[in-house]
Amino acid sequence: MQIRRYQIADCTETLALFTNTVRKVNAADYTPVQIDAWLHGKSDTTRWGESLSRHYTLVATSGSQIVGFGDIDDTGYLDRLFVHHQFGRRGIATALVNELEPYARNHGVLQVTTHASITAKPFFEKRGYTIIKAQQVLREGITLQNYVMQKAL
Repeated sequence: MQIRRYQIADCTETLALFTNTVRKVNAADYTPVQIDAWLHGKSDTTRWGESLSRHYTLVATSGSQIVGFGDIDDTGYLDRLFVHHQFGRRGIATALVNELEPYARNHGVLQVTTHASITAKPFFEKRGYTIIKAQQVLREGITLQNYVMQKAL
């Protein structure tokens, strides 16, 4: 596995990875209706690519395939962290966060914040993130639970 900076050419593949991961991995914790609401409006590759380009975004690759990606902004908000459903539990998310957290620290950020899904919550807890609050997010009229979590750097 290699980790490198996101390139605009990665846009379509990261969007497909995100969509497939939500449908196949997060489906263990969310209903099909919630999954559809979560993914609604996420097919615009232009907006997706612009968002990833604005943040410090890394991709993990195995050969020429993207097997994970994550991004953090300059305030320390870890926005997305997704691993291909066929590559879970191989240290990919850990490797990505091991690069994203120091980026934040090196930019003067004192803590990282994320909005973790039910699925991702145990991963972040193992990394020392604490739950600030559970929250109900409304998407397309459907409620999704996630957790605001933080870690001091």
